[in-house]
Amino acid sequence: MKRRRLLGMKNVLLLLVALIFVYFASTGYKTSRNVVVVAKPVVAPKKVVSIAHLDVYDQLQLSQTGLQRSVFEFALRGWQKISPNKSTLTIVDLSQPSTHKRMYVVDLIKKKLLFNTYVAHGQNSGDLVPRQFSNKQSSFQSSLGFYQTLNTYMGKHGLSLQLKGLEKGFNDNVFNRNIVLHGADYVCEDFIRKTGRLGRSQGCPAVPYADSKGIIQAVKGGSCLFIYSPNNDYLKQSAYLSSSEYTSL
Repeated sequence: MKRRRLLGMKNVLLLLVALIFVYFASTGYKTSRNVVVVAKPVVAPKKVVSIAHLDVYDQLQLSQTGLQRSVFEFALRGWQKISPNKSTLTIVDLSQPSTHKRMYVVDLIKKKLLFNTYVAHGQNSGDLVPRQFSNKQSSFQSSLGFYQTLNTYMGKHGLSLQLKGLEKGFNDNVFNRNIVLHGADYVCEDFIRKTGRLGRSQGCPAVPYADSKGIIQAVKGGSCLFIYSPNNDYLKQSAYLSSSEYTSL
């Protein structure tokens, strides 16, 4: 009888050891002699853009300012690839006429609309609404696509911001064309009242002098700028708009 009890206890112990082993194996633990360590799981890199960032559009009521949700979503796609470590995203919506405040500087983390103001397009891109776009030298046209902001400098328009075009064939020549973000006296409501439209630039996204310093300080140093128009060639060929995937955090 005593021997049977011992055998029964032994079987129970063996069963417990087996269950413990199965438990550690299923939870990612590995054992080596008397040491128990946690096995680090291999996970794929996680995209930064989340559904929460899409909600910023509704929280800031950007539809009431004239910005379409689709344009905001396009901008987010580029932002996640270009500068997800920067909270600031700038959108220039050239589908709107120049009499509208069509520049949006959004802080995606603080969920604030930092600036919503006027912005000029190139004089050869069109009159009230731009229709023509170019990446060529001396075209005096706006260039579509995603940009990254660079450094500031003092130029003929005062404090200005250098830009780097990131889309080959669409805006990768803007640095050589001296296309920069700057203030201009022809970007104001007085000019609109006199002419029925905003003044035009040589291709630069020029903004009102009153807002220029604040905007430049907010977006300088590597943030994402997106200049949009519903141009079929651009929308089909942009590498930044080739994926519509988002992740939730």
